[in-house]
Amino acid sequence: MSGHNKWSTIKHKKGRLDAARGKLFTKLIRELVVSAREGGGDVDGNPRLRAAVLAARGANMPKDTIERAVKRGSGDLDGEQYESVTYEGYGPGGVAFFVEALTSNRNRTVAEVRHAFSKHGGNLGTDGSVAWMFEQKGYLEVPSEGVTFEQIFEAAVEAGAEDVETGDELYSIYCEFTDMHEVANTLQAAGFEVSSLKSVRLPTNTIDVEGDLADSTMRLMDFIDDLDDVQNVYNNAEISDEEMERLSS
Repeated sequence: MSGHNKWSTIKHKKGRLDAARGKLFTKLIRELVVSAREGGGDVDGNPRLRAAVLAARGANMPKDTIERAVKRGSGDLDGEQYESVTYEGYGPGGVAFFVEALTSNRNRTVAEVRHAFSKHGGNLGTDGSVAWMFEQKGYLEVPSEGVTFEQIFEAAVEAGAEDVETGDELYSIYCEFTDMHEVANTLQAAGFEVSSLKSVRLPTNTIDVEGDLADSTMRLMDFIDDLDDVQNVYNNAEISDEEMERLSS
């Protein structure tokens, strides 16, 4: 599962820049709106909304901004509405990509995603073309300050987690998607801070990439991720720690 951890570490750093120019808030607000619309505005009774609120708080989004987004989604306030869509395709070297988006205009979004693939030597595929290569998992982040790996590993495994990995400033915890909220509740009850909680798509098989292919893969990853409608983008590239360090510098 290290591939997602490497990419999430880069996104953790990149997210600070996104927040400065408003992109991160835009993505978080859309998730709040859709979560509230599909599951209701009660955080306790809507696990997806709870995760969205946690992510928004982790990005230091103002409380009133969060509340307005939830009210829009639950119908208490007027505003633009969004729907969930996914896209699948291949990048350079046959690397598989799976894209999740929230959009108010399907035609605009698919055109932007198709352009991203073609511009970077890939192609947009049909539904189901690569989805079978990815499995949905629960993903949690726990800040590593003051917490040893042994402490979080033991607590996470007892809570039902499948894997724990160490990042620069946090521990990445993976579990079955259906167990995500139970694992989070158990860790919080044990005194650990859960700073992020979400679903992720992990590749079931990977392709080793390096050099120019690693560069082009990450350029496509960045380009798609920067599209306003895109919430998450995953691929099945396996990039070494040395290559990832070079790419993130």
